[in-house]
Amino acid sequence: MLNGPPAVRILIADDHDVVRSGLRSILELRAGWEVVGEAGDGRTALTMALALKPDIVITDYSLPMMNGVEVTRQVRSRLDRTEVLMFTMHDTDEIITQALAAGAKAFLLKSDAKQYLVSAIEALANRKPFFTGRLSERMLDCYLAKRTDKAAPLLTPRERIVVQLIAEGNSNKEISALLNVSIKTVESQRSAAMRKIDVNSTASLVRYAIRNKLIEP
Repeated sequence: MLNGPPAVRILIADDHDVVRSGLRSILELRAGWEVVGEAGDGRTALTMALALKPDIVITDYSLPMMNGVEVTRQVRSRLDRTEVLMFTMHDTDEIITQALAAGAKAFLLKSDAKQYLVSAIEALANRKPFFTGRLSERMLDCYLAKRTDKAAPLLTPRERIVVQLIAEGNSNKEISALLNVSIKTVESQRSAAMRKIDVNSTASLVRYAIRNKLIEP
């Protein structure tokens, strides 16, 4: 007897129970697709991904503890066979660019999930990228705009995750443990971020994080 194709093993990372439940209900209708785990924050998502080695990670951008871009970067650098779908409410040029630079091969808005989720997972399972037509146009526009804009990004990816963690109320010591870097490195990145965005207090940093969708208000 011939064996069928191997199961597609999927990990879901989103901080809303109802979103994870909705995704699971859609995915598990497909024969051969298996949701092997769910995570409610970025740190847990990365830990589970490294332990379970799923074929696909679906991650929200706005995760607590470690945002979806950092999860994507860590997964893609440490798990060669795991693809990532960035799944988010936001489709700003900056978020799209960050997701692609981190290694996400698919990008899907939550509002488009019902229509495109299955197609996105099928594409990733076959090692192909997936973007809706509207997002493809946005990506092209963003690329063309950056060709004429030589200004460097305001914050580095690591500075952005440090700002997010500060805005979520973590101390330098807690951030050091989460990111596995020294406290001195955290302090340096915190100072650099505050200097770049021209703020001088934690409250101003939090307002910046909310305004730029690093955290949910």
